[in-house]
Amino acid sequence: MQGVLTGFAVIAVVIGVGYVIGRRGHLGDNGREVLTKLAFHVASPALLFTTLAQADLSVIFSSRLLVTAMSTAAAAGVFVAVGVVRRWGVGRTTIGALCSSYVNSGNLGIPIAVYVLGDASLVAPVLLFQQIMVTPIALTVLDLTGGGEKRPLWQRLITPLRNPIAVGSLGGVAVSASGLTVPGPILDPLQLIGGMSVPAVLLAFGISLCGSSMPGRGFDRHPVLLSVALKAVGQPLAAWALAVGLFALHGAPLLDVVVTSALPAAQNLFTYASRYRVGETLARESILLSTILAVPVLVVIAAVLG
Repeated sequence: MQGVLTGFAVIAVVIGVGYVIGRRGHLGDNGREVLTKLAFHVASPALLFTTLAQADLSVIFSSRLLVTAMSTAAAAGVFVAVGVVRRWGVGRTTIGALCSSYVNSGNLGIPIAVYVLGDASLVAPVLLFQQIMVTPIALTVLDLTGGGEKRPLWQRLITPLRNPIAVGSLGGVAVSASGLTVPGPILDPLQLIGGMSVPAVLLAFGISLCGSSMPGRGFDRHPVLLSVALKAVGQPLAAWALAVGLFALHGAPLLDVVVTSALPAAQNLFTYASRYRVGETLARESILLSTILAVPVLVVIAAVLG
């Protein structure tokens, strides 16, 4: 249980610092926007590149990753289906689908993997899957469906190569697949810059809470509640059913996939929503509520399957 509490405590403290900064106006009126742009365009691409450039891509070919991919698709698919029926819009539905299925595998997943599962590398398949597959697809959808001037077809086809998050992820994968080693003079400054990513995202999130209403009560009430229910309950249940029924996992492997699927929505989803100016309230409230609910959910999972 120590890993669950430690991971959430670290996140809560940094978000709290961001909230205080926002309340006192230390970064001015545009502080959140600056931090968001810093994370999206500079720090997060550097973090993803350095992380994936040194990753073992062999973890992609495993039953655990298949469970993760299928449970992610199931949770996101339910939200998309409801979003289409309720006509929530492509951008808003995309953000909601991400909040329903995209787990916090980095700044929360790693400490929980260490303290609860006993091995930080167990979260690597989830991290790789989300950054290689889910992020480029989702951001491409947001790019193509966003407002603004319509671009030629050839520019639309290369949209993933124009997105800094996707470029950082795909670049890191290319380096890892090639077997090359990034020289220290290049890797070290990138790691230093990438170290700003998580704090910038959490501080921006904390600033965004200033003046916010109680989550789950505003215009986005129904999308928020649906995404939180899918993230906190639906996705871990889907992962458990798939792991047991389809892949016959049990013991430690079963605990691994269910715990990682039960992680709350990632804070960087708010960065994406802010960057594309769509579903910002939905992202903020979904992340906050799923993070709160993840504590008892993870404790129960660890107690039952551990």
